[in-house]
Amino acid sequence: MWRPAAVYTTTKEVLIVPVSLMELITPKKKIYFLSDFHLGAPDHAASLVREKKVVAFLDKIKNDAGIIFIVGDIFDFWYEYKKVVPKGYVRLLGKLAELTDSGIDVRVFIGNHDMWMSGYFEEELNIPVYHHPQVFEWNKKRFYIGHGDGLGPGDHGYKFLKKIFRNPFCQWLFGQLHPTWGIGLANYFSRKSREKTGLADEHFLGEDKEWLIIYCKELLQKEQYDFMVFGHRHYPIDFKLNEQSRYVNLGDWIRNYTYASFDGTNMQLHIWEQ
Repeated sequence: MWRPAAVYTTTKEVLIVPVSLMELITPKKKIYFLSDFHLGAPDHAASLVREKKVVAFLDKIKNDAGIIFIVGDIFDFWYEYKKVVPKGYVRLLGKLAELTDSGIDVRVFIGNHDMWMSGYFEEELNIPVYHHPQVFEWNKKRFYIGHGDGLGPGDHGYKFLKKIFRNPFCQWLFGQLHPTWGIGLANYFSRKSREKTGLADEHFLGEDKEWLIIYCKELLQKEQYDFMVFGHRHYPIDFKLNEQSRYVNLGDWIRNYTYASFDGTNMQLHIWEQ
């Protein structure tokens, strides 16, 4: 049964090769998962409060973190112009640099609000950025990890838009806009996207209506995974798919302040209470 804490398109887009984490995680270390900070929304003041909470959390876990997965929508909008990145977020970016400089492995997945990453995190922060779901293995457990947008049935309008947003020529065209116009336009559409979601993020829709649960079940018919971890949904969910597999949605850092941890045996959802 589902428990509150307390899609990319299909995998045909990319060949997924399982990555072993055994050499990267030492004993007594944990894997941490969190997502959907949406920094920048709805305004600077509210965003700054969330940013400080995320930074405090990262500082708290740095002593026992083997790997930290940030599973998309760090920012409410992010576009890397050739010589310009969006203003702000220095506390989070500085903390991420501190973590990677100290040897902690941080991995980032793009989300539907910050899919226009193109090298800044890799070059400046030494953080791998994934544009598609990935499979990881640790301690004989298999993890299928992705942001979750555009997966499963339905949402055909967004899936069409996503093809446009990911098209290299369309991204180049957007890059020709002055950042003041481009970022302003993007922020407008981000607000509209949140308005469309409405109250859907405030409750569990049911096993037969949760698109990511449907997607996970379809995927499990082809291959077995122990944990299928996503963001995007903004509602923390721990759902038992079968006797071996669980779907975990990480919630968000707008209302829920939830994250997951895996200690080599147990996967748990938690609420960060500072």
